[in-house]
Amino acid sequence: MSAVDESRLQISRALVSVSDKTGVAEFAAALSERGVELLSTGGTAKALRDAGLEVRDVADVTGFPEMMGGRVKTLHPKIHGGILADRDNADHREALSENDIPVIDLLVVNLYPFEKTLARGADYRECVENIDIGGPAMVRAAAKNHAHIAVVTDTEDYEVLLEELSAGGVTLKTRQYLAQKAFSLTAAYDAMISAWLAEETAQDFPDRVALSGARQSVLRYGENPHQAAAVYRSNETRPGVVSAEIVQGKALSYNNLNDTDAAFELVSDLDRDKPAVAIIKHANPCGVAYGETLEEAYSLAHRCDPVSAFGGVIALNGEIDGETAACITSIFTEVVIAPSANAEAIEIFRKKKNLRLLLTGALPPQSAKRMLMRPIAGGFLVQTNDDFRVDENALSVVTKRQPSDREVRDLLFAFQVAKHVKSNAIVYAKDGATVGVGAGQMSRVDASRIAAQKSADAAETAGLPEPMVKGSVVASDAFFPFADGLLAAANAGATAVIQPGGSVRDEEVIAAANEADLA
Repeated sequence: MSAVDESRLQISRALVSVSDKTGVAEFAAALSERGVELLSTGGTAKALRDAGLEVRDVADVTGFPEMMGGRVKTLHPKIHGGILADRDNADHREALSENDIPVIDLLVVNLYPFEKTLARGADYRECVENIDIGGPAMVRAAAKNHAHIAVVTDTEDYEVLLEELSAGGVTLKTRQYLAQKAFSLTAAYDAMISAWLAEETAQDFPDRVALSGARQSVLRYGENPHQAAAVYRSNETRPGVVSAEIVQGKALSYNNLNDTDAAFELVSDLDRDKPAVAIIKHANPCGVAYGETLEEAYSLAHRCDPVSAFGGVIALNGEIDGETAACITSIFTEVVIAPSANAEAIEIFRKKKNLRLLLTGALPPQSAKRMLMRPIAGGFLVQTNDDFRVDENALSVVTKRQPSDREVRDLLFAFQVAKHVKSNAIVYAKDGATVGVGAGQMSRVDASRIAAQKSADAAETAGLPEPMVKGSVVASDAFFPFADGLLAAANAGATAVIQPGGSVRDEEVIAAANEADLA
């Protein structure tokens, strides 16, 4: 680094051109009070003049007026030369002098609001017009030349820069920090535009994928205490855990966020014509149920596995009322997430200061296509979201006995829940509620047995005369490779089974089902 780089940068001239004018007049006034000459364009120049500040138009510097509806105004050597010049290079200094190019020490730019334009459903042409060109070009130029110029792209950094100037000038460390933010901004901006165009042109898997996110918060730690973690917000507008209003409670942990997302996605995937509740522990459901009310749905979901539900995450698909809140707060709960809660419910939750209450404002659309990503060594996997829903009319009954209407309803429900259970997954359900869940087992037989044992334990806790799994139906997330897993479910008390089929031993499994009088 040169001597200039190591010293504090003095600001004598600033180019200010922003679409988000929050605080810009006050910031520019503070610069002007320090003797900084202000250059500006269009609406920003007007806003500064309206605030009583003296401003020089960029057009006066370039000798060209703004043209083509503002598409061309700063794309000129007299602007980019003043931004990019290496002040330590004699040739650069000579070029500045010969061409009467004013040096720019500070660039203050934020970009056209493409994200907001897209979010409000603007048409294709308006979105294109809100793709900024001159702004990113200047920002990248200033960020590259951070040895000699400071670049501010975030209104939150106005105060940072003024504090630096009050201390004698902008340090190299601060200029590097601002440059990093600038490159992050332009990278995220282009990634957003690229993703939008890929969607507009129906490219599920374009040749290149650019990911971007804005840091929402640094977490205390990751999945384990020795791991660092943070949560980033993407451009996705889907209602959920990241966008939710945190009404109360301490900061969410990495595991809280993971479990809360799993819970809300599950309950959002269920039928919406009746109240539903999902209770999650370690990203797996330990109870899911429909009810006539949310209170009833919660009680049925909790009954499935009350031991695991302790300290769990609860998701509801409607507005929480006082009765439901009172029921939920009767045991220790980490997080509650729902579209809304009434005043009585919020007041009840307030009595549990450590309980986090998240309100999303809405349920996400069930039909929205999403791309899901998972990192692997050297890259990442991408797949479409699992939006599969079983059509009752498309069911194929392969046994002698036909399922009853009640069994069909419970089979469809159990299979929908199984989608959200780590494989190998087995879900027992009865009367619109899970009564046993076996998750994440290497053997499907073990998943069947564990789910049945949990059902027996829950029945004993509830003082019921027999395991709840008796007379239930069972869903398997994949085919039964052998008859033993299916027979384990039958021995537990299941009367009907739903599974994808496709095993080379399907006939053997079907024969065993017929022998056990399963549907």
